[in-house]
Amino acid sequence: MIAEGALHAGCQFFAGYPITPASGVYKAMIEQLPQRNGVAISAPDEISALAYCVGASGRGIKAMTASSGPGWSLMIETVQYALMTELPVVIALVQRLGPSTGGATQNGQADILFTEFCTSGGYTIPMFAPSTPQECYEVTTIAFKWAELLRTPVIILSDKEVGMMSEDVDFIKLVSAPVSYRKEFSTKNGTEHHTYDFQNLEDVPLFSPVGGDYKVTMTGSAHDKKGTLQKNSRETIDVLLHLQAKIDAHAEEMSIIRIDNEEQANTLVVSFGITARTAREAIRRARLAGKKVRNANVISLFPVPGTALQAAAAGVKRIVVAEENLTGQYRSVIRSLFPDQEIVGVNAVGTLITPKNIMDALL
Repeated sequence: MIAEGALHAGCQFFAGYPITPASGVYKAMIEQLPQRNGVAISAPDEISALAYCVGASGRGIKAMTASSGPGWSLMIETVQYALMTELPVVIALVQRLGPSTGGATQNGQADILFTEFCTSGGYTIPMFAPSTPQECYEVTTIAFKWAELLRTPVIILSDKEVGMMSEDVDFIKLVSAPVSYRKEFSTKNGTEHHTYDFQNLEDVPLFSPVGGDYKVTMTGSAHDKKGTLQKNSRETIDVLLHLQAKIDAHAEEMSIIRIDNEEQANTLVVSFGITARTAREAIRRARLAGKKVRNANVISLFPVPGTALQAAAAGVKRIVVAEENLTGQYRSVIRSLFPDQEIVGVNAVGTLITPKNIMDALL
């Protein structure tokens, strides 16, 4: 379904290296993209796979790769290059048990901090976490939309159970984001061409492809608006600030949380990915038992949907964050949003969280 979403969004290039549990995306794109007049390459390793995608993006092509934790470890330098050069690329990461090689066929939701905070400087990479096949499709179209509009890498963070489950899908009911493309520079704008030109920090520079009509300089080093390597100039610092400002300016628009409301709730359950499905069952059972509980399935993990989360928590005394990792990674990220409420975690490693685990944490 991630592959289907990518094809719908206009993905024209895929490069990947097979790795469990992301090989389903790899296989589907290798088989289907050439039939849609696109290019799909089996790369010799994950470093090459993402580098190929970034190169294709530099030519103006919509590109995507897919991997899991060990492959992501190898991709991080190239992710930072894509962020610095403002080249859009979508990366589907299907989590498995870690660390290191970990358990290729065991579930995990422990790559949240590793994935989001991989950059030197801690820049926000938009990240979406689907919990169903339908959401896999929808989220992929959303990822391509924001990658193109903001000229940034975007992460689809799934997990093994979602990624390797077989389910029926009603294609008629699928939801997708509008197909979007990065805006390109033209002399009709009446301005001199600079690779990274912007007036306000939150503006997104108009794109020019490498090898096109204008000289394009794309360096991973700190640079000015022309792309020329610079150190500590005011313009260079503005370019670095702009990389975050353009994401912050659209944070509210990227916010996606699905709320199952209960007006008199005293507990809010927050979850994502496969655990969001467990949470829905826990909520159903809890309500049958007379408990007042509200559910929040967070799909846009980053930028953190703070306003929506705080609205979802209005009036509750306890917030339960259920996630399949050791320390409560996403809980640590959102804890500061709730200074006056008790926030507790339901966690597991190497095994799925059960509805009972969540129910035991409810008030």
